[in-house]
Amino acid sequence: MTHPAASHSAAPLPADGVYFRACNLCEAICGLQITVQGGRVTDLRGDPLDPLSHGHICPKGTALPDLHADPDRLKRPLRREGETWTEMDWNEALDYVAARLREVGEQHGADAVATFQGNPSVHNSGTLLSAGSLLKALGSRNRFTATSIDQLPHHFAGTEMFGHPFLLPIPDIDRTDFMLIMGANPLASNGSIMTAPGVQGRLKAIRERGGRVVLLDPRRTESADHATEFHFIRPGTDAYFLLGLLNVIFAEGLERLGHLADVTDGLDAVRSAAAPFSPERVEERTGVAAETLRALARDFAAAPRAVAYGRIGLSIQEFGGLCQWLLNVLNTVTGHLDAEGGAMFTRPAFDLLARAKRGEVHHGRYRSRVRGLPEFDGELPNVTMTEEMTTPGEGQIRALVTVAGNPVLSTPDGAALDRALAGLDFMVSIDPYLNETTRHAHVILPPAFGLEVSHYDATFHLLAVRNTARYSRPVFPIAPDQRFDYQIFLGLTERLTGKAGTVPEQRLDFGLRHGPYRTSVEELDAQPHGVDYGPLQPCFPERLLTASGRLNLAPAPMLADLPRLTAALETAPPPLALIGRRQLRSNNSWMHNTPRLMRGPARCTLQLNPADAGEFVDGQVVEVRSRVGTVTVPLELTDTVMPGVVCLPHGFGHGRAGVRLGVAQQHAGVSVNDLTDTARIDALTGNAAVNGTPVTLHAVAASEAVGESAAD
Repeated sequence: MTHPAASHSAAPLPADGVYFRACNLCEAICGLQITVQGGRVTDLRGDPLDPLSHGHICPKGTALPDLHADPDRLKRPLRREGETWTEMDWNEALDYVAARLREVGEQHGADAVATFQGNPSVHNSGTLLSAGSLLKALGSRNRFTATSIDQLPHHFAGTEMFGHPFLLPIPDIDRTDFMLIMGANPLASNGSIMTAPGVQGRLKAIRERGGRVVLLDPRRTESADHATEFHFIRPGTDAYFLLGLLNVIFAEGLERLGHLADVTDGLDAVRSAAAPFSPERVEERTGVAAETLRALARDFAAAPRAVAYGRIGLSIQEFGGLCQWLLNVLNTVTGHLDAEGGAMFTRPAFDLLARAKRGEVHHGRYRSRVRGLPEFDGELPNVTMTEEMTTPGEGQIRALVTVAGNPVLSTPDGAALDRALAGLDFMVSIDPYLNETTRHAHVILPPAFGLEVSHYDATFHLLAVRNTARYSRPVFPIAPDQRFDYQIFLGLTERLTGKAGTVPEQRLDFGLRHGPYRTSVEELDAQPHGVDYGPLQPCFPERLLTASGRLNLAPAPMLADLPRLTAALETAPPPLALIGRRQLRSNNSWMHNTPRLMRGPARCTLQLNPADAGEFVDGQVVEVRSRVGTVTVPLELTDTVMPGVVCLPHGFGHGRAGVRLGVAQQHAGVSVNDLTDTARIDALTGNAAVNGTPVTLHAVAASEAVGESAAD
C-alpha cells in the first residue's frame, strides 16, 4: 500500500496562555487546565475549580496533546483505489460520497445504505447534534450503533419502567452510605452511566463516613481494592442474585416504596416473580453463598441511604434486560429510588428529554430482515450487521457509513464482519484514523477532534452524579484544509437533500435557553470552569413519561422473559466462560496509538485462575477457541479471576494488514471479538451477549483441551 506525501496547509498557532475545557475522551468529563506556549501544550493538569471533577485527571486526559499531534491522524479526505490511498479535495470528496450513496439508494432502496455510529459519537457534541441530519437524509432502517454492544438493556429498562430510554437512574454516590456494585469497574471507567470523575475518592468518602461498598464480579477488579467487601459471582448469573435479594426482602416484609408508593404499579407482580428464587436455590448457580445473599438483602433494605449500581457486566449477557430491570426494582422496593443517597435522576442544563412525549413507543416498530430482531429507538441490534450484508435479497446492505466506530474490533465475530465489509459496493468512514474497519472504506472523511473542537457534554451531564454544565472552546485552531464533524454531516446532507442544516452551537444554545436553568452558550462560555447547579434532587412523578404517568414496576416484556431465565437455571455453566476487562489507560480500541498510554508490560493477556491451569504455566502462549474463532495469546495465571472464568481485554487486535496505526501495531494483541458470537444475544433486548462466551484452551503446539468445546 502506498501513501502519497501530504501537502497540508499549516494550522495557525494558538495564542500562548492558559486554557480551560472538559476532557471528552471518556464519560468522566474531567475539567482540564491547559498551558500553551509556542504553539504546543507545555502543561496539562486537572482543573481544581471544576465543580464535578475537582482537579481529578486520569492518564487518558494527559494524552490529549499526543492525540492532537499524532502523525497517523488523518486531516484530509482519502480515497482508496485497490490498496492505494490518495488525498482528495474536500468538495470533491463530499460530492463523490453523496453521489455514490445516492446511487446505491436509488438502485437498491434506502435500506441498502446502512450506518454504524461508534462510541466517540456521543463524546463530540458536533457529531451528536448534527449526525441526525445525515441519518434522516439517508432514510434507512439499517441503523446500528455501539449501544447494542453496551448499554441497550439500561435504555430498555428505562423505557419500560419510566417511559424514556434516557430516564436512567444515577447513583447518588456522594451521599450514599451503602453502595452495591455489580458487573462494574468504576476505577477503570470513572463511572460509566454514572459520570463520576475521581470515583476512587468518592468511594473512599463512603468508607470514611462509616458506609459500605460491596462489589460482586467474576474478577477482583481495581475497584474491589476500594470496596469494604468483595464476592465472586459467576458470569451471566446476576439476575438470579438480584431475584434472590428480592426474594428475601419480600419474604421478610422489608419492602418500602416511600414517596413513590402512590405512583407505582406492579408491586405484587414482582413479589410473585421473586418468590421461586430463594437464596438456597440460586446459590450453586451464582457461586454466592445463601447466607451472604441473605445478609446483603437485609442490610441493603435497612440502610437509610443505599444504592445498587450495575453496569456493563450486567448488560452484555444473555439476561441483560432482566438484570437492569431487577436492579431498578431493587432500588425501588427498598425506598432507594428517587431518594437522596439512592438512585436518582438528573436535571441537565441541556435536556435531551425536553421534547419527549409521554407514552411514546421506542421499540419493536420494525424488525431486521434476516433474523427478525426488533429495533430499539430507531436502531437495529448490531449482531445483525454481518448477516444483513451477506444474505442476498431485497434490502440487503450494499453500502455503509461508519462514524467514529471500529466494529471489526468492537462487535461480536469481528472476523466475519471484516470479511463482509470487503464485499460492499461502497463504504465511507467519517473517522480520523485508518484502522481495522476504515481500511475497507472507499473514502475516509477525517474530522477535526479533541483540542481543536468546541464541545458540550450533552449526554454525560445527563448521566452525572451532580447537576453541572460546562462549555469548552477549542484550544488549537484547525488548518484551512481541515473540517469539523458537523461540516462533514451538513455538507453531505445538503448534497443529498438540497437543504442546509443547523450548526450544533445553534441547537445547543436553543436547548440551554429552554432548559431548566435558562442559560445559554454565551453565559457558559463566560464561566470557563463550569457551573454548579447542585446535587441531584427527587423529581418523580413529574419526570415520569409512561403513558399512565406512573412507575411501571412489572413491565409485561420482563415478566414474559422470566421463564427463559428459569429454564437456564437448570443448565450447567460451560467449563470455561470468557469475560472482557476494561483498562484505565484505554478507551475501547482507538487510544492504543498513544505511546504514553501503551508504556509498560503487555496488557493483552488471557487471565486464568491457577485452579484451571492444569499443565499450562504462567506466560505460556495458548490458543483460545470459541464456536466462531480462534486467537493465540499469552497466559496470565492469577487468582483475581474466579475458577471457570478466563478474561481478555477488549479493543486490541491491531495486527490486520492495511492499518495505519504505528504504535498500536507494535502492541497489536488479539481481539476478544474474534471469539464472541453473534448468535449469543439477550433475547429480551437484542443486546449482544459477549460476556460468558464458552471457550476452550489448547497448547499452541498440541491440541490438549481444557474443558469442553462449544463446537464439539
